Parts: sequence; structure tokens; C-alpha cells
Amino acid sequence: MDPLVLLTDVDRATEELLRTAADLDPAAVGRPSLLPDWTVGHVLTHVARNADALTNLLTWARTGVETPPYASAEAREAGIQEGAGRPLREQLDDIRAAHDRFADAGAAMPAEAWAFFLPPINQSAAAVPWARLREVSVHHVDLGLSYTPADWSDAFALRLLREIVSEAVSAGWPAMELRPYGIEHALTIGSADNPPVIGGPTKSLAAWLAGRADGADLTVSPDGELPEPARWK
Repeated sequence: MDPLVLLTDVDRATEELLRTAADLDPAAVGRPSLLPDWTVGHVLTHVARNADALTNLLTWARTGVETPPYASAEAREAGIQEGAGRPLREQLDDIRAAHDRFADAGAAMPAEAWAFFLPPINQSAAAVPWARLREVSVHHVDLGLSYTPADWSDAFALRLLREIVSEAVSAGWPAMELRPYGIEHALTIGSADNPPVIGGPTKSLAAWLAGRADGADLTVSPDGELPEPARWK
């Protein structure tokens, strides 16, 4: 997809997340999120720092000067831990400011810079807006509030599903055939004779494979238990 179109989607997704979080009780930053060992504050801080990390990648693509997303894996973790306990208002202001920096970096990209290859993601810079949209939309769910995978757009869910499937092929996932409702062609993970066929809405399949749903509304043929997806991001 056109990265400029995705930048607009990132704007919208960020505003949706901020509206959801604005309704929180200030004490909610210390409550558990849907992610193991992370509070709501951890999720909010990560959303902000991820925007800065991806801003660094866009800067690298635009200038040609190596600008890693994080100084190190340890620095990434430390930044999340240090910011998780901040007051809610400070967290939301941080997300908005980080998003503005990301949006400005995207707007400053000349057309040819989108083709610049970025080693940290093993893709061109054109993939960065999608990476940001995925982070905001999936972690919005992880807050454990009113926003769920059912709120994802159909286009987002289908792209997420296809991305997970493409990564799963080389990641040792159990074999399965996925049949999203309304999609003509099945998606296949692994290689096996007569793998289980999993059917359901695209949003439900994407959420299940991403570890954000239990798959209760999916079907499996032949009858039996759903296979256990490997851990995603």
C-alpha cells in the first residue's frame, strides 16, 4: 500500500487509542494489561517509544545517516520500565508528541526515500508506516479496555493475517489451512497431509493467530481442538 495512505491510517488509529485511554481512571496505569507482566502504563509507554524508534528509521531513510531504532535492546527495555509508572496525562501527552514527531518525519520523506533499504527491519522504508499502524492497533487491544479486534478495519485485519501467515511459514508453526470468510483463496501454514482447516471472520483469525483472541468463534475441520499457534510478536 501507498505509505502516505498508511500514514493517514496511523493518524486515525493514534487518535482512537488516545480517546480510549483518555477515559481511564488516572490510577489505571498501574493495572494489568492483557500482556503478561505489563501494566497499562507499560503498554502506553511502549506505544510512545515505538513511535520514536520508527521516526529514527524514517530519518535514516531520508538522510542516509545510520539512525538505529533503539540504542540497544537493553535501552529499549529500560525506557519502557522507566516510563511505565508515569501519570496518565503525562503518558498521553508523550504518545501525542511522539506521534507528531513520527508524522513530521513521514511528511518530510521525499518519494525516493521510501525505497531506502533499512537493515533493522530487512525491508524498505515504505514498510515503516504499516509497522507503526500495526503497533498502535494491536497494542490498543492490549490495553484491555473497550477496543477489541472487532474494531479493526477489514483491510487492517487481512493485511495482519497475511503477514502473520508469511512469517509463520518459516517459524515452526503447526500446519493448518485458513479460510477467512469472503476470501476466495485459502492461506496455508506449514506442509502436511490433510491439515486442519480453520474458518472464520478475517478479524477473528488474525486476532487468534496474533494471540489476541481465543478463537472461540472459529470453526475447525475435521472436528477437534484448534491447533496451538506459536507465540507471535
